[in-house]
Amino acid sequence: MKSSRLVSILLLLQTRGRMTAAQLAEELEVSVRTVYRDVEALGAAGVPLYGDAGHAGGYRLLDGWRTRLTGLTTGEAEALFLAGAPGPAADLGLGPVLAAAQLKVRAALPPELRAHADRISGRFHLDAPGWYADGEEAPYLPAVADAVWNSRVLHVRYRRWAEPTDVDRRLEPYGLVLKAGRWYVVAGPGPRTFRVDQILELTSPGEEFTRPDDFDLAAYWAAYQRDFQDRLFSAEALVRLAPGVTLPRATPVGAADAWTLARVPVESADRAVAEFLRLGTDIEVLAPPELRERIARTVAELAERYGNAEPDGGH
Repeated sequence: MKSSRLVSILLLLQTRGRMTAAQLAEELEVSVRTVYRDVEALGAAGVPLYGDAGHAGGYRLLDGWRTRLTGLTTGEAEALFLAGAPGPAADLGLGPVLAAAQLKVRAALPPELRAHADRISGRFHLDAPGWYADGEEAPYLPAVADAVWNSRVLHVRYRRWAEPTDVDRRLEPYGLVLKAGRWYVVAGPGPRTFRVDQILELTSPGEEFTRPDDFDLAAYWAAYQRDFQDRLFSAEALVRLAPGVTLPRATPVGAADAWTLARVPVESADRAVAEFLRLGTDIEVLAPPELRERIARTVAELAERYGNAEPDGGH
């Protein structure tokens, strides 16, 4: 809707400063011509918005002018309070700050939206870690977060999987990522990714670094995950799946007798055997031969073990 788009333009200019029509159009997913019309509408409504020509030009608001927190829809107010996850904020040492911010926003909301926001808090709770997570503690997380925020170098002793396991590293922390209940710090040079809970010792000499202007944390993490998946699932299996049966990451390549032929990336033989056996007779592994033979041996051992009427320890 146009009214929502006008508010978005105001908030973008208020938070980011000068922006070109092309940048606004890309952000709002509209045409540049639509941005021109919206800017004219804002000017006609009395918003002190100015446009500068030239290479470094763009639209900007009059210095010191700010819009008040108004125009929130019910859904936006609900999403705002749902997004304020108390667990991660507390991990970063920002629990009281988050609570104070939510209190201020709540006070600024009209009564009907305030009721919706309160309902969200009472009916939804975000718990990021998985059921079987070990719950690793990351005692240095607040210090890492502070270094990220203030662009300060860290000297750490870090435990990794390869030998030698404990190594010393100089980190220029660009950003933090919370994935499945576990915190990661993305740091230069490189950049590279480190688990925060594997930091054994940490010191901050007070040295500052310059964060690359073109570094995009979200884009880096997306590429990192793709590369991780490619390295993790380095092998592939050809399988037949019974009607209605699906597998994650499976790519159908044909059909036979109502069954689906599919290629499935696999991490290792052990994990593939466990994953495929849980489907019982609804799957048949055709290739590679060594994986098919491994499953056949496992099934034969199971058949022999359960062929007796009583277990080995029975009476």
